[in-house]
Amino acid sequence: MSKRSDKVAETIHELICSILSRGLNDPRIGFVTITAVEVCDDLSLARIFFTVIGDDKAKKESEAGLNSAKGFIRREVGKNLTIRHTPELLFKYDSSLDYASRIDSLLKEISTENDGNNSENR
Repeated sequence: MSKRSDKVAETIHELICSILSRGLNDPRIGFVTITAVEVCDDLSLARIFFTVIGDDKAKKESEAGLNSAKGFIRREVGKNLTIRHTPELLFKYDSSLDYASRIDSLLKEISTENDGNNSENR
């Protein structure tokens, strides 16, 4: 059975994706993708994890833009949620994709080194 906070997180995820697809009037927000939403059990805080296409500057600008639009986004989410209090929103960059990419490149590097060593030993 799913916890209520999981259901609220899923709804918030869908609502924020919808809001972002319609577009916000902040040029700092680039091509943002919401990767996950975690809501505390007491429904007071929602952590929204996002990724963005671009370099570190794009990440910082998008995060600043999202935090600037936090009030508007929270109000729009609140209009569509069926709970008494809308959770506080906290936007965090999701570095797990960067981490996975780094591990993937290390594994490929090790694999090519092993292939080179195996051909020398033959």
